[in-house]
Amino acid sequence: MKFVILAGGSGTRLWPLSRKTFPK
Repeated sequence: MKFVILAGGSGTRLWPLSRKTFPK
């Protein structure tokens, strides 16, 4: 899921589930 963090805001939109995992 590190790629999601690197993606930034775009990653959170594509992966709402990871957003809950990483509440930043």
